[in-house]
Amino acid sequence: MKKVILTELNLDDFNLQDETMAPEVPGWDSLNHVNIILAVEKSFNVKFKSYEVLRLKNVGDLQKLVDLKTGK
Repeated sequence: MKKVILTELNLDDFNLQDETMAPEVPGWDSLNHVNIILAVEKSFNVKFKSYEVLRLKNVGDLQKLVDLKTGK
């Protein structure tokens, strides 16, 4: 999942941690946030509800949501 984020942001060497928040990542603005969510949905064949996305605080929250949706 982190690879999807880094690919969307064209970042090769950024070290994403579960605690990493969007403002800490170069280029992760509101438009790219939408692109990241869409790319994650496509990559993992899941769909998020808007309230689920609004609750996300960091990369770890997104990973947990993906895991929940994929049954991991």
